[in-house]
Amino acid sequence: MGKIIAIANQKGGVGKTTTAVNVAASMAATKRKVLLIDLDPQGNATMGSGVDKYAVENTCYELLIEEKPIDQVMIKETTGKYHLIAGNSDITAAEIKLMEVFAREVRLRNALAPVKNYYDYIFIDCPPSLNQLTVNAMAAADSVLVPMQCEYYALEGLTALMDTIKKLASVVNPELKIEGVLRTMYDPRNRLANDVSEQLKRHFGEQVYRTVIPRNVRLAEAPSFGTPAMYYDKSSTGAKAYLALAGEILRRAKANVAEKAN
Repeated sequence: MGKIIAIANQKGGVGKTTTAVNVAASMAATKRKVLLIDLDPQGNATMGSGVDKYAVENTCYELLIEEKPIDQVMIKETTGKYHLIAGNSDITAAEIKLMEVFAREVRLRNALAPVKNYYDYIFIDCPPSLNQLTVNAMAAADSVLVPMQCEYYALEGLTALMDTIKKLASVVNPELKIEGVLRTMYDPRNRLANDVSEQLKRHFGEQVYRTVIPRNVRLAEAPSFGTPAMYYDKSSTGAKAYLALAGEILRRAKANVAEKAN
């Protein structure tokens, strides 16, 4: 049974898309079958996967609004070795159209149902706002991975986001859980970053990943070459960090299965 993870934060610029692209590539590198869905109208995850967002014929718009079969909108050749459902500015229109359609909150869940068991992991790159697209992602997902910077306003924003996820879960998806909180763009020389990191661990405990994503030039450069960091510079600290994150997600999943078996 595949697992669907929404990668979400209402605050922009926290490494959400970087995380989506690189964790998908890292999972694919461990021989898992992976699908990445770009639900962000900016289409950055699409470009970061080596796909021209301006040239794609089908995007999440066709999947959600025109209800095209998922295998017709899927791109199977990407630089990250995962499958992709692309995103671009057409998705802005999809959000407006969703307001008019029946069962609008579960369009994505229904679209993914035929392939959920084929993939080991499906990652959804959410838009940096709470809208119908994000609601669709939350309704379809098993869990939410929250990337965040260790900065002054982060904790307050994270608490608000957790409340939002709980409220959404109660309405559209009672099974929705927090997959984990990921510290991104981390600079251990920064005292504030260390203070916020400690507060995070106190507040959220085991939900905070041990893996930390550092500030890394190679990680920042990779998207402009349309490739995940591990194929741009596999020796970079950023690429290694996302491989470590994939390993941590897999270990947690294995531990959860063992726990349920007992």
